[in-house]
Amino acid sequence: MNCEECGKRPATLHLTKIVNGEKTEYHICEHCAQEKGDVFTGFHNFSINNLLSGLLKFDPMQKSVKESTSTKPLRCETCGLTYAQFSKSGRFGCSDCYTFLGDRLDPLFRRIHGNTQHIGKVPERTGGQLKIRKELEQLKQALQKYVASEEFEKAAEMRDRIRALEQKMAQS
Repeated sequence: MNCEECGKRPATLHLTKIVNGEKTEYHICEHCAQEKGDVFTGFHNFSINNLLSGLLKFDPMQKSVKESTSTKPLRCETCGLTYAQFSKSGRFGCSDCYTFLGDRLDPLFRRIHGNTQHIGKVPERTGGQLKIRKELEQLKQALQKYVASEEFEKAAEMRDRIRALEQKMAQS
């Protein structure tokens, strides 16, 4: 895509502004963005580290000023990285940082991703079979649980659902 201003160079800056529900998109080259100035100021120094650093300043685990000055800063025992250093750079020093800084990371992950556990995505073209297999596995575990607790009516329901899914897989 070429620059909307000059039409000569490729557009490297893509900005979407939404004001009062009205969406405006800009696709311009770096040269024209510098000339235009006021609309695009502040975007030439943008980095993902600055974005993460801004997100990390939110710290629900942070104690009051009196408490935080009396305790030592949270630090990774392996590499020595503190939470303050992590929040500035947005990068861990080693794989052990997850363990040592974990109490502060869970609220952050929940805020950014909506969850603290990665559940992944399944590709659409192979997703049908994988979803059925996963459901079969869960049903078989539930069946074992019902048999062990002698809930035979629920176990029979699980058995019937398992058979139906197995037939569905055989037909695909």
